[in-house]
This record gives sequence, C-alpha cells and structure tokens, in this order.
Amino acid sequence: MSQSVGQSGSVETMMEADAASRMFGMKLLDYGEGWARVRMTVRDDMVNGHNLCHGGVIFSLADTAFACACNSWGPVTVAAGADIAFVAPGRGGDVLVAAARMRARYGRNGIYDVTVTRGEELIAEFRGRSHEIGVRRP
Repeated sequence: MSQSVGQSGSVETMMEADAASRMFGMKLLDYGEGWARVRMTVRDDMVNGHNLCHGGVIFSLADTAFACACNSWGPVTVAAGADIAFVAPGRGGDVLVAAARMRARYGRNGIYDVTVTRGEELIAEFRGRSHEIGVRRP
C-alpha cells in the first residue's frame, strides 16, 4: 500500500509535528507499510569545517526516513538504536534522498535499512532498530 503525500495518515501526522525534520527542510516523498522516502537539500548551514555535509545531518535524514517507515504500520514506534556507515561526502547544494525499508519485524521490534543517495551515488547506509511502544495514534 503506497500513500501519496497529502493523504491522511499517521506518518504525515508525525511529520507535521516534527520540528527537527522541518528545521532541516526534510520532505516526505512517499511511504507505505514498512518503507518511506525522504528528501533534503544540503544548505550552507549544514556543512562542517571541511565544507562537507555534517555527518549528524546525514544521520538525521536517515533517521527521519527510518521513523516514517517504522511508524507506517500504525502503532507509535521509536528507535531502540541505530548506526551509520558513511560512504561518500555530501556537499552544499546536494539533494539527498533517504530510502528506508523494513528488513524484519519480530514481536514489538524491527530492523530497518536506510540508503542515503545523491542521484545514483551512495552517500551512506544506516541500520535502525525499532521498538513499538504500544500506543496507537487517533
């Protein structure tokens, strides 16, 4: 099941309330059960002292896509842990896309992989572990 942005859904409700993702200019592109895609343009205030996109910003983009994918099932789900491997640098002006996909769900837990790209170029790989806290959104 694919949701186009603009339809009512728990992921969109979550994103509307997400001030941090909004601050970074992140945009939910699309999502469905267990997957999501989020886009962000690297601004000048997102680069580090080497004039590269700060790793924490790339992590945040991946984390937001992860949050959208793991909350796509309905129950409120939070991160239990995550790690990232940086493959190539991002630079000011780059348009980065994070594509998240569920790898496994077991009980109230899950594993999600997120690939961050610039066009066809791999920027980072993120693995997140989720935990459903049992609360359903209205």
